[in-house]
Amino acid sequence: MCRVAAVAAIISLANVAGANAQESEARPKLVLQLTVDQLRGDLIERYSAGLGDNGFRYLLDNGSVFTNAHHRHANTETIVGHTTLATGTDPAIHGMVANVWFDRKTGAPRYNVQDDRYPLVGEGGVDAATEIDPTQRAATTDGRSPAAILTSTISDEIALAMGPTAKIFGVSVKDRGAIAMAGHAGKAYWFSKSEGAFITSTFYRDTYPDWVVAWNEKGMPASYADTSWQLMLDRSLYTFGTADDVPWETDFPGFGRTFPHPYGAADSKYFTTLLTLSPAGDEITLDFAKALIDAEQVGQDEVTDYLSVSFSSTDYVGHIFGPSSLESEDNIKRLDRTIADLLAFVDERVGLDRTLIVLSADHGAPEVPGYLATLGIEASYFDFAEVDKQPAVKALKDEFGIAEDLVADFSQPYVYLNDAVIDARGLDKAEVESFLAEELRKMPGIAFAFSSIALRSGNIASTAVSEAVLANFNAERSGDIYVVFEPHWFVADFDGLSVASAHGSPWTYDTYVPLIVAGPRILSQRIARPVETVDVAPTIASYLRIKPPTGSRGVPLIEALPR
Repeated sequence: MCRVAAVAAIISLANVAGANAQESEARPKLVLQLTVDQLRGDLIERYSAGLGDNGFRYLLDNGSVFTNAHHRHANTETIVGHTTLATGTDPAIHGMVANVWFDRKTGAPRYNVQDDRYPLVGEGGVDAATEIDPTQRAATTDGRSPAAILTSTISDEIALAMGPTAKIFGVSVKDRGAIAMAGHAGKAYWFSKSEGAFITSTFYRDTYPDWVVAWNEKGMPASYADTSWQLMLDRSLYTFGTADDVPWETDFPGFGRTFPHPYGAADSKYFTTLLTLSPAGDEITLDFAKALIDAEQVGQDEVTDYLSVSFSSTDYVGHIFGPSSLESEDNIKRLDRTIADLLAFVDERVGLDRTLIVLSADHGAPEVPGYLATLGIEASYFDFAEVDKQPAVKALKDEFGIAEDLVADFSQPYVYLNDAVIDARGLDKAEVESFLAEELRKMPGIAFAFSSIALRSGNIASTAVSEAVLANFNAERSGDIYVVFEPHWFVADFDGLSVASAHGSPWTYDTYVPLIVAGPRILSQRIARPVETVDVAPTIASYLRIKPPTGSRGVPLIEALPR
């Protein structure tokens, strides 16, 4: 019996037994969806020493914990994972195939949530302080919206089912972390490094409410000026307490590789960027989320509200220092305290006994090659920007007898061909794709190269990797060739900044994420069967007894439904 049929059978039996009891219970006042950017599935347990009782441990002790949860799409990037958690479907359907894709209509890279129709509210512009988030440099406008998401989200479905009084919000340091989860019907707020404030776009509202103005004016981020990120506990309590200075970590200007990491003056060039490279980014997000809950009266009536909080610091810290570092370890211990603070606040304002909590991650993380080398595991970096200088492209030009650039763009993991050159030369694009894919497969560090013609026609062997690539394939947005690197190979150059670690593969270290569901009438248990992140949105829908998002392809996690 296939996975869907087997789970459906279980659900059917459970529904017969529990439908009457379930209908008699009131819906929760709040759905609180927590997404921790780059939280690989093993890291909570790995760094559990010194955790308190009211953060991660509260969820582990009181929720249904799925210990074998994975994304099933190949390109494990931020917008892809967030939107999959929100929609219950694959990027092939929801359309967010990468943080950046090449827009064939404009002939330029497209940042996922950019939308020139909806500029930022008030003063602002394209965020200049993006040294550790260079994907935003592909944005040609400061406008932002969820318009590129092709299906509804679970937050949209809550708004549809509960009516106009339902309050729907998404909050994150990252615009894409907030927008993907707030969906089309909610309101999203994110942190602008250039402004040092939380902002939104005119898609959501024309002016800021008084409480947002007040929060920004109090200058909470500036309170970190002339302080530093210090270790929370004694070094003896850390797995990596004696490994603070290692050569493979990124020495970001002014931040350094060892504790303490100074934030510098509030008016320094990288001040707000450094906040996001540390637990301070999550603490700032928490403070704004608490202000939102109070000001918007979230969870204060019998209509179910929705709040997504996406914590981004784990991702930034992981890129700079790697997941096996003292910095990552301390960040997770501090995030535990931040989550405990949020849960305590929600308990006081709403009641955890009336709150459905779902925690997961948009993707995992690979280990740094330098760290793997100390364990005898071979790993390496791949320079994607150099592909057009490699024998593969030369062979392509020689084969088809042309001198012009046949490659229009490299937007990891995609290669986009120059259609104008192909058309002008009267070439068969399918032949060009297939030839280049075969040549790329010969390059060191590349495990697979799938041509779009093979993906469209289904002319590929059915393997776990090919299925993951197909789940990521959207004919309009995906590239002409999808490149999969060998395990432990990845691109770590971000617009000139060489970082320690970067995600985006279909390998287990990038797909493996935590998945915990906690709330009223949910059992405390650990479930080891394989589950997928597309199951999250339909599980929330089933819990609330509303329809799942329009493109949903997951199945409800029966263990996480009320008994």
